Amino acid sequence: MQFISKHPARIYAVLVAALALIVHYFPDLPSALILGLAAAVLGTGEAVQRTEDRKTAGAGEDERQDDERATTE
Repeated sequence: MQFISKHPARIYAVLVAALALIVHYFPDLPSALILGLAAAVLGTGEAVQRTEDRKTAGAGEDERQDDERATTE
């Protein structure tokens, strides 16, 4: 679970690439299934983006706290 929380964008990219390959090599899949998976992929992408945004914001706060400690010492 720690790997998933640290690298959600990488896992998302691998899953989307695998989905694209499956659709390419199995063209007889029902279009409703493909469209449903595409919608799920878009929703998951939004969740991954929000996770990455939180990680980025948290990293900025850590740097500011380190800077404040350095100036007070």
